[in-house]
Amino acid sequence: MSELVIEAGRTERQYWLDLWRYRELFYFLAWRDLLVRYKQTVVGISWSLIRPLLTMLILSVVFGKLGKMPSGGVPYPLLVFCGMLPWMFFSTSLSECGNSLVQNASLISKIYFPRLVIIVSSVITSFVDFMISAGFLAALMMWYHYRPPVAVVLLPFLVLLAFGVSLGVGLWIAALMVEYRDFRIIVPFLVQFGLYISPVGFQSSVVPARYQLLFSLNPMVGVIDGFRWCLLGTQGPAMWRSLTVALIDVVVLLVTGIWYFRKTERTFADVI
Repeated sequence: MSELVIEAGRTERQYWLDLWRYRELFYFLAWRDLLVRYKQTVVGISWSLIRPLLTMLILSVVFGKLGKMPSGGVPYPLLVFCGMLPWMFFSTSLSECGNSLVQNASLISKIYFPRLVIIVSSVITSFVDFMISAGFLAALMMWYHYRPPVAVVLLPFLVLLAFGVSLGVGLWIAALMVEYRDFRIIVPFLVQFGLYISPVGFQSSVVPARYQLLFSLNPMVGVIDGFRWCLLGTQGPAMWRSLTVALIDVVVLLVTGIWYFRKTERTFADVI
């Protein structure tokens, strides 16, 4: 018969080890979220493709045809979809992380497990959509006979960067949502607003030079510029600066996000 020993402070000391022990819970929550998201939908997981496809068409018409924005010699739909790939991953992760703790209130209030598992599984669920969209981007590049440059080997680094931004902001939003339900309204507004202040439908080079530093404080600017550099070979004059700022942003967001999440985590079961 196994012996259960309850030690004071064990949870704090072995928190990160517990994340590995509860790894099966990662798989279960991610799989469940995927099933729930597309349950009773007509086209199911195809929404992962339809949504960015429609957005790409609209942004291509608005910025490419009507706005006459430069594309740097790249077909405009390809330029837009390459920017949408990390943006959709980030925006979906933000929405999923924000609601994740509240939606799992019954689970949180009944048993112990590191609550960080819920946040990471939400980002992983959004990553599945990202991979489906990445497959469509590959097909789009073949359609336009566009061969990626050698820099494509650095794409995994950019994916990790996008993952870090999504997780860092997601930790903050999820913890704040437990305490302040106003964030149910704020998060969709932030996502919508962020689409227009990120270079999704246009290149960063169209932003005047005097605003470039301020513009690059948005971590998704460096991530999107980096994706376009790896996949399309486009490189704006401020790309390396925005990429460096994005890297610093990720470190700050992850460190402060984990700190605030861990600080408030023990009260989740009471507040939620």
